[in-house]
Amino acid sequence: MTAPLLLIEDTASLQLVYESVLRSVGHRVISASDAASGIALFRKERPRIVILDLVLPDRDGLDLMGEMLALRPETPVIVITANGSINKAVQAMRAGAHEFLVKPFDEQRFLNAVDNALVESGKALPGRASLPDPAAPGGFTGTSPAMQKIYARIRSVARSMATVFITGESGTGKEICAQAVHDLSNRAAGPFVPMNCAAIPAELLESEVFGHVKGSFTGAFADKLGAAAAADGGTLFLDEICELDLNLQTKFLRFLQTSTIQPVGATKPRKVNVRIVCATNRDPLEAVRRGQFREDLYYRLHVVPIHLPPLRDRGEDVVAIAEAALAARSREEGRSFRGIDEDVKHLFKSLSWPGNVRQLLNAIRHIVVLNDGPTITRSMLPFELHHEAERVGSARGPGAGNAAPHVSLDGLIGRPMAEVERLVIEETIARHNGSVTKAARVLDISPSTIYRKIEAWRAADDT
Repeated sequence: MTAPLLLIEDTASLQLVYESVLRSVGHRVISASDAASGIALFRKERPRIVILDLVLPDRDGLDLMGEMLALRPETPVIVITANGSINKAVQAMRAGAHEFLVKPFDEQRFLNAVDNALVESGKALPGRASLPDPAAPGGFTGTSPAMQKIYARIRSVARSMATVFITGESGTGKEICAQAVHDLSNRAAGPFVPMNCAAIPAELLESEVFGHVKGSFTGAFADKLGAAAAADGGTLFLDEICELDLNLQTKFLRFLQTSTIQPVGATKPRKVNVRIVCATNRDPLEAVRRGQFREDLYYRLHVVPIHLPPLRDRGEDVVAIAEAALAARSREEGRSFRGIDEDVKHLFKSLSWPGNVRQLLNAIRHIVVLNDGPTITRSMLPFELHHEAERVGSARGPGAGNAAPHVSLDGLIGRPMAEVERLVIEETIARHNGSVTKAARVLDISPSTIYRKIEAWRAADDT
């Protein structure tokens, strides 16, 4: 029998509603009304996912989630609460929550969150095969486990109308991901309109998004069709969404709520049928906390999150991407490259690639333009990769072979031990995508110890 979904909700009426919705689409559900019975069921039933109310009568929900993830860190946890505090959202996501829902939310939002959690964890949905399709959608290259989860999520959400919120470091392929969502959707025949919110001056953004009519302002010599109208019947991709001007965020929220736009200078609004996909290389919750991004807009957009992993976490994908790029660039430039030296492959897998896939593609183009084949060797690499290779080799030391590089102590020497401890803990949490549970395992301490330290640091920072 398939493992159940565990629902922990102390309000009896909501518990019944959530159970009914989940069972109506074929899920088996077990429920608890408090933390004590919830952790007991978690230990006994080993649920596929946990849906957890953060406010429980006998224990804090975040503390309970930490205990569950310490026992079974692979279990996706969807946290729900009536408390829309952004601090709670930040704490939950950094502590390892898969997704955060603020009451009230609609039935489709709830089911999307559950389906996404099941897909990302590799567990079958009711009536669907559990075997993933290994083929990379769209312009992606690579078959690493991290990317297989991304491909599964793209296929899962593509045919819905749900807004997709893509995050990831610069150069990880956020526009490629957005294009793949569009290409696999029922809107594939419609337009895909990308717009970089950071590349347009704030005073022109409203016109670029919603359009303008002739004579509405100085320089408006003709009517202009904005990006939202141009994407009618298709997908509007808003890159660097966190850079959207606060005044325009208000108008954009109204657009999402009403599906209507009003060009600058127009007297009447018009309806458009657009699916929104947005992306940012920033932490959107941190932008909300700093007052740079509206909280209500964040929750309106953050329906289906997709986080793209950095290239350094994709294993053999770096070689596959390099080889595919080498073949394409060699054809373009009329070169005779046929492969990459094994030493260079090993080096590529050891580098940190701060610019991610974009940096790798630029390096391959640099090599092909300035050299000819048949094989890429170390002598052909751009200077910055030589410097990075030297840094990695220096960190490993002579005779280290394939051992992991030692962590540099630069910047730590001379600091108080308490400050060093905080830096190490915070950096470890950051490197594990905000998961306190994963950081605790790496540091060999309990999650509760980290939580206590974080609270102490926050209290000290507030004084």
